[in-house]
Amino acid sequence: MGTSAVAQGTEATVLPASGAAVVAHAAGDLRIEEVPLAAPAADEAVVEVSYGGICGSDLHYWLHGAAGESILRAPMVLGHEISGTVVRAAADGTGPAAGTLVAVHPATPGPGAGEVRWPADRPNLSPGCTYLGSAAQFPHTDGAFARYVNLPSRMLRVLPAGVDLRTAALIEPAAVAWHAVARAGDVAGKSVLVIGCGPIGALAVAVLKRAGAAWITAVDVHAKPLEIASAVGADHTLQAGDADAIAAVQADVVIESSGSHHGLASAIQGVGRGGTVVMVGLLPTGPQPVLISLAITRELDLRGSFRFNNEIDDVITALADGTLHIGPVITHEYPLSQGLEAFETAKNSAASGKVLLNFQPEYLSD
Repeated sequence: MGTSAVAQGTEATVLPASGAAVVAHAAGDLRIEEVPLAAPAADEAVVEVSYGGICGSDLHYWLHGAAGESILRAPMVLGHEISGTVVRAAADGTGPAAGTLVAVHPATPGPGAGEVRWPADRPNLSPGCTYLGSAAQFPHTDGAFARYVNLPSRMLRVLPAGVDLRTAALIEPAAVAWHAVARAGDVAGKSVLVIGCGPIGALAVAVLKRAGAAWITAVDVHAKPLEIASAVGADHTLQAGDADAIAAVQADVVIESSGSHHGLASAIQGVGRGGTVVMVGLLPTGPQPVLISLAITRELDLRGSFRFNNEIDDVITALADGTLHIGPVITHEYPLSQGLEAFETAKNSAASGKVLLNFQPEYLSD
């Protein structure tokens, strides 16, 4: 692809007709290929992407051709954890000016079809909600793992001074973690158990630390995620196979982020009587074995947690004021030209945390 002529902070921007992107075609078929850059709508800004974080859903589309019940039916650009620079502001005058550094809120709430109801203050639960890089609806909603993307100006969040573009790639998953912790209520002074310390679990540890949790115990199968959890605030770590030690924790709150029924069993066993289990890890679709009798007799609160709403703004504020420490969650960075290798690394949860793709021009060639 040819190099764009970009005058930062002005509207004098010449953009290419296409650019390299990460596209999932089917299970096991992931490609770095050219995709067209359409003319932006009046309410869309053109964003020059700098960094993109590989999410578990991106891995599922690549490995399985589906993420939960969202089944890939056509080629789709992946990616929703991104940061970048506005190179052309929205024509309707909304949103940030050209030259502004931004993070992205990838959701578009909507009612969908039928008469499904949802709480008005929780748009993340709206049945017609679309998400960048999601196959939940058809036609699919393309993601933002591309050099240039057109995005509605309402999705853009201006980065304050001191929040760099690399760290900003973690803002979206940190908002997921923030939402999960908020679902537990006030955690100040409480003991918390975090089951599963992949990127979301590790980010939940960081959010819990900021929120004043008195003691945080982190659990994972692998040593590397536990090392990351300790670096962002965990007070103690346990191996997932140590069932007796986990059950002995009896925490006030558990954040279950493993996305497995084994993790959920550990969560129910490791929370104290009358405690709260927040389920942010997405289990596979269909029936799952659950220790429901124990949850009933101990009067446990089992609460789901799905994506986020305005918590993304809280994350940005906390990063700007230095109260949220999440840097250690990033373990690897690859240029877009090595995108397939990046996905292989991200697949290996024993050796990686958050894996970033670097879309900046100097990193695009082999």
